Amino acid sequence: MKNVELKVEGDVLTIRVDLTKEFGPSSSGKTTIVASTEGNVAVPDHEVKVGLNVYRPRGQKEGQPTSAQ
Repeated sequence: MKNVELKVEGDVLTIRVDLTKEFGPSSSGKTTIVASTEGNVAVPDHEVKVGLNVYRPRGQKEGQPTSAQ
């Protein structure tokens, strides 16, 4: 996983991602990868899986407003 922390407390899953990190361009080159589970991963001690991709438009830095805002 890249920049993804999974934490289970009882029956609650918390996912933590540092939004200031970057891991380069996506395969299409249109976005910059911020975090990824790199596929589906099992949640510890539970019969579920999670798949997560966090990305931003290419060239945009954390904290900059997007045109959709």
